[in-house]
Amino acid sequence: MSIPPLNPALLHLDSDHLWLMHCADGPVSRSVVRLVRAFLHKELWPWELDWQAEFLGVPEALRQEAARLVGADPADISLTPSTSAGLVTVAQGFPWRTGDEVVAPLGEFPSNVYPWKALESRNVLFREAPLWEGHKAGLSGWASAPPSAGDEPEARLIDALGPRTRMLSVSWVRFQDGLKLDLPKLGSACRRRGIHLVVDGIQGAGTAVPNLYGASAFVTGGHKGLLAPQGQGFLWTDPGLRRMLAPTGTWLSVEAAADLERPVTDWHRPWLEDGRRLEPGSPNVMACVGLLEALRTLHQAGVEAISAHVRALQSGLLDALAGVPAWAGEVQRLRGLMERDRLGSILCFHHGSLSPEALQDLLQRGFRRGVYASVREGYLRVAFHGWHEEADLHRVVDWLRS
Repeated sequence: MSIPPLNPALLHLDSDHLWLMHCADGPVSRSVVRLVRAFLHKELWPWELDWQAEFLGVPEALRQEAARLVGADPADISLTPSTSAGLVTVAQGFPWRTGDEVVAPLGEFPSNVYPWKALESRNVLFREAPLWEGHKAGLSGWASAPPSAGDEPEARLIDALGPRTRMLSVSWVRFQDGLKLDLPKLGSACRRRGIHLVVDGIQGAGTAVPNLYGASAFVTGGHKGLLAPQGQGFLWTDPGLRRMLAPTGTWLSVEAAADLERPVTDWHRPWLEDGRRLEPGSPNVMACVGLLEALRTLHQAGVEAISAHVRALQSGLLDALAGVPAWAGEVQRLRGLMERDRLGSILCFHHGSLSPEALQDLLQRGFRRGVYASVREGYLRVAFHGWHEEADLHRVVDWLRS
């Protein structure tokens, strides 16, 4: 097993808490806490704040690091408080026509549903498409079959696109079953049809590198795999889509807005063309400080190195459980998905024949051992990241073998 690319000493975790839940909330590093505290301390004496370096400089540096994370141009980055806020910006700013529709996979996280359902008053339809045979969600979700290596979820989504479809909005990595979608395949199909591919990337950001070929938008919050405090994320938009979106209309979305030597009551300014056009106003600099440091830490470790490390841990866990009859079927299913590059950083074990009570009992037994995993929609989720070590893997194996 390789040395963790993220030094565990960067985090304030202890041996009593093996945290396998960055898919719910990631721990922040000691350096993030230190820098956020230092900035907040300056707020005691506002004369200590530097307009250029902090109010303008920190957000600009964050756009640079965010662009690096997704292999994009910093001019295409908009800072946003959360995944939901970024998707709402796209949904509310698009020039919809009566009868247009948005297609999404069945069983998306609410962040990728309600921004589109909120368009119903504008006569825009939201439609879901199942991704595999036996796929169910909502009140029927417990009866859903899990995804397998032989499934072709992209083909099902492409087949669901219709003449009125204007956007396809997907999670890059799904929150409950852990399935990772092929974004370039979807992007290419959407571009050929004049449809915009919108991506909720929060369950993959920080543990894998996205390929945004053909995509029009990618949005993520910072509090999961990016290991930053809640309340700060970013939105990437392709210039073609961004030109179609209405500007947010905030005071910083126009040319030279921060030039206070120019009368601020001079309304004759064009809207910005870059990502700042879509930002929600004065930045939360304290939150930006936290996400900026978190991204710098991830880049120093290398996201590709983190991805390879996570895959090695996942493979080791599946190998260790292969001989346990209770887990053999899920090991085979998940290994097939892994071999097809269908998994993000979350190993999601389907409940099989377990009852909801039995699955919760298994989870609670882990908690009593200091192993913190999670359950969502009938799946037990084990999420590795770049700081986990071989000893952590052994603790997970001991728990699941019990």
